[in-house]
Amino acid sequence: MNIQQNISLKAYNTFGIDVKAKEFVVINSMDELCILCAAFNLTDRKILVLGGGSNLLLTKDFDGMVIKMSLKGIEMVGENDDYVWVKCMAGEVWHDFVMYSIANNLGGLENLSLIPGCVGAAPMQNIGAYGVEIKDTFDSLEAVEIATGEVVSFNNKDCNFGYRESIFKQEAKGRYIIASVTFRLSKKPVFNVSYGAIQQTLAKNGITTPTVKAVSDAVISIRKSKLPDPAVLGNAGSFFKNPEIPQADFNQLKSLYPDIVGYPASNGCIKIAAGWLIEQCGWKGKVVGNTGSHKDQALVLVNYGGATGNEIWQLALDIKNSVMDKFGITINPEVNIV
Repeated sequence: MNIQQNISLKAYNTFGIDVKAKEFVVINSMDELCILCAAFNLTDRKILVLGGGSNLLLTKDFDGMVIKMSLKGIEMVGENDDYVWVKCMAGEVWHDFVMYSIANNLGGLENLSLIPGCVGAAPMQNIGAYGVEIKDTFDSLEAVEIATGEVVSFNNKDCNFGYRESIFKQEAKGRYIIASVTFRLSKKPVFNVSYGAIQQTLAKNGITTPTVKAVSDAVISIRKSKLPDPAVLGNAGSFFKNPEIPQADFNQLKSLYPDIVGYPASNGCIKIAAGWLIEQCGWKGKVVGNTGSHKDQALVLVNYGGATGNEIWQLALDIKNSVMDKFGITINPEVNIV
């Protein structure tokens, strides 16, 4: 285990922001992670855990230790007539893991195809897309307690999942580092194809009886058609969460804006498409300095080259204020701001 000094993080975040970490270490095994936590008094210093760096906006140099999680490995750890339990290490690329499930004809993750990032970050955010969230297939995870170096297990209920939320973003924030995640995947999947353009894409492809691969292919096609590749154009995917508002408020907005997009959410609320709100405020395709809102998806903020994290954050604040001014709705970042 090699702790390096003053390392640029440009290659480690999908926005391509060039800031430095005071300390930087790559973790390749559970043993290394336990030793790091037990021996280096991490509770006394700032730490930032990195997977794919895809849900992150860096606004300044990081005066602490950046821990790059590179634990690898996927294995089936249980099976019955209906399900297979698959354990995946935190450093695996999320889309690679989804493709593993597709190759083994296991259902549950197909709607989450092509989401950037690593597996370890998935339960932190309760990542989701096209009507599916991690909590739907999540079984358990192993995490290392930062203060002690001890391995702790969390089941689905322990994680207190919500919309883009979990215990790891709330009361347990900064206390654990996720090392592996186990999913319960279905041998007899029931497909969710009603959200977004999945059904239309399947029909266009001549698919009348969906399979895990067909649904995954449809999702990949949709995402590629409107979301920029971070390897080509710096971005962190969807920058804002879709806000949830009471049904009565939605009905009022619907009377003013008949084309407003909304879906049923919890507690009788309606989830509004943040991208639609941002587009109605005139931001879609707008370029501001070295950054802007993407031409095909207003929800995606991009770095056209040379933008600082603060430039992107200022753009985000301007967009947030304009949505509030026009609709009276608060949109909050899905991306972690550091």
